[in-house]
Amino acid sequence: MQREALKYVYDIKVAAEKIQRFVAGKSQSEYLEDEMLQSAVERQFEIIGEAIGKLHKVDAALADSITDCRKMIAFRNVLIHGYATVDPVIVWGVVESNLGGLAREVGLILDL
Repeated sequence: MQREALKYVYDIKVAAEKIQRFVAGKSQSEYLEDEMLQSAVERQFEIIGEAIGKLHKVDAALADSITDCRKMIAFRNVLIHGYATVDPVIVWGVVESNLGGLAREVGLILDL
């Protein structure tokens, strides 16, 4: 694996871990009431999507090995360009449904 690709995988891992730390012990209702938390989580998802997009340019096969990589790029685009229509309930759903798996996958890639 080339160094540049490894950097993007590492960036994904760090951003996912930050989100996990940010939301640790929080409920959905607490998340929905905390605009600063929402902003912090959304920013880390933007970083994840951007890093996956850049990873795809340098190592498409590696990027495609990450579950739902294209959905994460699309999610980043919604967060950046469709910011006025971002539904925090959907963002929380992604945190609960997808984040743990993503963190595990990139951790395994980095352990290789």
